[in-house]
Amino acid sequence: MVISMTKRIFHSICLVALIVFLAAVALIMGVLYEYFSDVEQAQLKMQTELAAQGVTNEGMEYFSGLKIKDYRISWIDPYGNVLYDSKSDTAEMENHLEREEVLLALSKGYGESRRYSDTLMERSLYSAQKLDDGTILRLSISQNSILMLLLGMVQPIGIVFIIALVLSIALAVQVSKKVVKPLNEIDLDNPLSNEGYDELSPLLRRIDSQQKQLNKQKAELVQKGDELNTIIGSMNEGIILLNPKGKIISINPAAVKLLDASADCVGMDMLSLSRNLDLQEILGDALRGKRGERIIPLQGESYQTNASPIISENIVRGAALFFFNVTEKEKAEQMRREFTANVSHELKTPLHSISGYAELLKNDMVKKSDIVPFGGKIYDEAQRMIRLVGDIISLSHLDEGAADMKHEDIDLYQMAQKAVQSLEPEAAAAGVTIELSGVSVTLNGISHLLYSMIYNLCDNAIKYNHEHGKVTVAIQSGENAVVLSVADTGIGIAPEHQGRIFERFYRVDKSRSKAVGGTGLGLSIVKHAARIHHAKVEVESAVGKGTAVTVSFPDIG
Repeated sequence: MVISMTKRIFHSICLVALIVFLAAVALIMGVLYEYFSDVEQAQLKMQTELAAQGVTNEGMEYFSGLKIKDYRISWIDPYGNVLYDSKSDTAEMENHLEREEVLLALSKGYGESRRYSDTLMERSLYSAQKLDDGTILRLSISQNSILMLLLGMVQPIGIVFIIALVLSIALAVQVSKKVVKPLNEIDLDNPLSNEGYDELSPLLRRIDSQQKQLNKQKAELVQKGDELNTIIGSMNEGIILLNPKGKIISINPAAVKLLDASADCVGMDMLSLSRNLDLQEILGDALRGKRGERIIPLQGESYQTNASPIISENIVRGAALFFFNVTEKEKAEQMRREFTANVSHELKTPLHSISGYAELLKNDMVKKSDIVPFGGKIYDEAQRMIRLVGDIISLSHLDEGAADMKHEDIDLYQMAQKAVQSLEPEAAAAGVTIELSGVSVTLNGISHLLYSMIYNLCDNAIKYNHEHGKVTVAIQSGENAVVLSVADTGIGIAPEHQGRIFERFYRVDKSRSKAVGGTGLGLSIVKHAARIHHAKVEVESAVGKGTAVTVSFPDIG
């Protein structure tokens, strides 16, 4: 229990006043009691001397008719026997030789003493005088003890005590307020500007020094907090900090958007923000001190969610949730698995063909007239494998960004003219007409990638065309772009397939693709080459009417 300084001072002053009052009463009563006792003892001595003269002159006759109200007179022989006593029968009284005042009187001529009664309620004063004949005359008087005196003065002392108590309380209130006032008025923001007790100067200087240090630390913390908030706020990954009870103490904008929460969700329970069971499970593990990690679907995408406990002094102080978007990573992993499977499948077919034909030749099971056709089949399948491996190598290189490939200024029209000329025999064999139109445009790019892009687009336009069909290649220069377009009058692509034609090994018509010797990688190479050149690829197609592919290059020539 904390007691304020004002109450402490008030209690102290009241206690001191009470102690002083009681000490003063005891001291004054004791001093006055002894003072009046000494006065009364002196008067008793004087009375003893007067009575001694009377007894010396008159003997026993002195006591005859003597009226004594407050005093007691005893006459004692030298042996301690009481000859006369004004209060008791001498025959029944004990020997007084051992009494202090009697012994003193016998030895010195005069003696006195003071004795309390058995109940300590009275005290008797004794004065003894030795007479000429050796007898002792003793006078005594009784007075109340100091205890009885105090009991008799309870009422006036009580009245004085109450008055003193009221005055002490009033003074204590005023003094305590006055003492504490300078302390309450201390300006802690400017400790050295205060006027108060000199004894407070070291404390104020210490406060000023610590305040400067705290202000410096506060500024550093605010700066670091701002930096941290800026960093966390600009991150694409979601971050949430929670207390040991699972309530949110900090959340960045990315997490707010991801969980579709409100901006004022700080202080809310995480369970009320998201009821995802996987998320609640790993969060529960984190709050129990165990790190959790899981892939959780959020907003239609996949997020790797890590829940880490925040531990201090072996106590879990909270947890931190991190959300990493791994949708592209999962897609890439899926593509890698599909690519591996497709490559294995694509290579297996020609290998089986080559193996089969070679086995027949090896076992001499082929007619001489079939040896050349079989050799042609083996050659065609080997060429198909070579093209496939070449395309795979090209795609792998493009996946790495083609950073080692050299950029140079290229006339795109001349590049297209070269590709068209190389494909004219294939077009003629398929009964397709191929034409080039447009203008000469210089483009800064990678020569063999641009050639491969034009070649693959034209090659597909020829392979998936009708007999007597047409392929039109055009090079145009706009205000901000160079446009390459390849259009055909072929079989076209259905809408549900148009978004996937650039995927590796994806074929709209698998039987036709294999029949014309396609690897299924041509358009993937086009897509990657366009991306490296920051170009945009668009496809327009209608089933049975043909397809037009447009590649728009930014004009950076």
